[in-house]
Amino acid sequence: MHPEILTQEGYTAVRVEAAPVRELFPGIRLRPLWRGPHGAQAAVLEMDPGSSWPRRDVHTPGPEEVYVLDGTFHDGARDYPAGTFLHAPAGSWHVPATVTGCRLFLFYPAG
Repeated sequence: MHPEILTQEGYTAVRVEAAPVRELFPGIRLRPLWRGPHGAQAAVLEMDPGSSWPRRDVHTPGPEEVYVLDGTFHDGARDYPAGTFLHAPAGSWHVPATVTGCRLFLFYPAG
């Protein structure tokens, strides 16, 4: 085991369950995991069954990358089951929703 790995500058480890929770909309919670020095960020989004975004989610200033951890995510056009990766370019949009509930890993390389 190499405990010195965790003492390297910038190295971050976060248990998702221990991350702070912020309710964005009823039934939709965000758990921020990491934020880089230039705005990049990673988070887990939890959506309860039957929840949906109340408006378009526009990707600015950069792209959004999504990995469906569990459940089924709906982007307003189609369903994506667990194990699906999505890349949404800057300026694109969707209307997140779920019938079953889902958890998503989100990464924003440009913030």
